[in-house]
Amino acid sequence: MNLFARHALRVGVLAISITCSSAFADQTIKATLLANAIQLSATSVKAGAVTIDVSNGSDGNLTHELVVLKTDIADDKLQVSNRKVLEKTYKKMGEVEDIVPGTNKRLTLRLAPGHYVLICNEPGHYSMGMHTSLLVGS
Repeated sequence: MNLFARHALRVGVLAISITCSSAFADQTIKATLLANAIQLSATSVKAGAVTIDVSNGSDGNLTHELVVLKTDIADDKLQVSNRKVLEKTYKKMGEVEDIVPGTNKRLTLRLAPGHYVLICNEPGHYSMGMHTSLLVGS
């Protein structure tokens, strides 16, 4: 086998292994941010790499964000001060900001088993109902 053929074979094997391993490891859920709620396409996932496809589906002109917090506290019982959740009180896993109406953003996180709370932490949005829970199993 010549050098070119061996290189092409290695690249092909590498591409197949990358495609297969990411297909089994990665999970995607959809999070739709409304004016007064966060709707998830699934409320539980397996531990590992999780991609959250976030879309702002609010009818008005509200800009949202999505913050992922790891906590055992119920999603409607987080500490609030000055119309915002005190993020530093919880283990913040990641966030996407400035999601204007009609747009999407993606966030990929490696999540361990446990309870997570997803919130919009724009001033007043959490209190309007923009929070939900996500359970991550082993």
